[in-house]
Amino acid sequence: HYEEAYGEARLKCPHVALKQHRKPGFFWWLVLAMAMMRFYIQKGTHKGLYRSIARTLKFFQTFALLEVGHCALGIVRTSVIVTGVQVCSRIFMVWFVTNSIRQIQNEESVILFLVVWTMTEITRYSYYTFNLLHHLPYFIKWARYNLFIVLYPLGVAGELLTIYAALPFVRRSGMYSMRLPNKYNVSFDYYYCLIVFMLSYIPLFPQLFFHMLRQRRRVLHGEVIVEKDD
Repeated sequence: HYEEAYGEARLKCPHVALKQHRKPGFFWWLVLAMAMMRFYIQKGTHKGLYRSIARTLKFFQTFALLEVGHCALGIVRTSVIVTGVQVCSRIFMVWFVTNSIRQIQNEESVILFLVVWTMTEITRYSYYTFNLLHHLPYFIKWARYNLFIVLYPLGVAGELLTIYAALPFVRRSGMYSMRLPNKYNVSFDYYYCLIVFMLSYIPLFPQLFFHMLRQRRRVLHGEVIVEKDD
C-alpha cells in the first residue's frame, strides 16, 4: 500500500533503542529489493515473483507492528492512529489478500505495490538511520520528502487494483465468510468487507497524503506547522 507518514521521530529514550530497530529495517528491505531484482533478471518475468519473496515480505511487514508499539509507548512522538492505520492496512494486504488468494499473486498490480513499498521503506529507513547518526545527506532528506508524491498514489493504485482482482475469487469461494444459519447466529461476508476496505481509502488517503505534504513543508522549507493532536 502507500508509504507510512510517520513524521520525523523525536526520541524520548536513548538513541540506541531506535538504532537497533531502524538499521536492520534498511538492510531487510534492501535484501528484499535485491531478491526481487535477482528473480526478474533470472526469470525474465514477474510471474512467480511474489511467491519467491512471500515469506520474507510477511516477516518484514509484520515486524512493522513494532512501529505502532513505539508510538503507543511514547518512544517516538507521532500519531498512533496514523501509524496504526498504515501498518495494519499493509498487514491486511499481505496476509488476508495477496497471501490468501493465490490466483492474484501474479497480477501486475501486486508487483506495483511491492516495488512501491520497497522503495518507500528503503528511503524511509535510510532517512531515519542517517538522522540518528547525525549525518544526513541532503539527497536522502530530499528523497524522503519528495518521492512520496509519486509513490503514494502508485502504491494506493496497486493495492486497490489487487483487491479488485481478488473480488471474483472471494465471491465464488466464500472464503472467510459465515452464512446463516450457524451455531453462532452471526453472518459475515468477506466480499463486502473487501469493498468497505477499498472505500475506506477515500477518506484516509487524502489525510495521510496531506499530512506528509505538511511534513515536507516543515522539513524542507522550515515552515512552522501547528497540528492538532490525533
